[in-house]
Amino acid sequence: MPNDTHPRIDAMMVEACRRMTPAEKFARIQALNEGVLQMAAARIRREYEPACERELRLRVAALWLDDGTMRHAFDWDPEVQGR
Repeated sequence: MPNDTHPRIDAMMVEACRRMTPAEKFARIQALNEGVLQMAAARIRREYEPACERELRLRVAALWLDDGTMRHAFDWDPEVQGR
C-alpha cells in the first residue's frame, strides 16, 4: 500500500501505537467509529432533509445492521424504506 508518510514519522507513529494501553486503543477505535457515524448521519440529513430524528437513526442503523435485524427489531425494511 502506498505510504506518503516520511519513514521516521511512520516509525514514531507505530511506536506510539505500541505504547498505548488496550483501553487507549479501544477509545481511539470508538472515536473513529463515532466520526464515521457522524459523517453517515450528515449524508443522510442532506439526502433526506425533512427526516425526523427517528428516521435518521434508522437509516444510520441500516448501514450497520443486516436487513433481517432491521425488519425484526425496528420494523424497518431497508430494501423498501432505504438506508
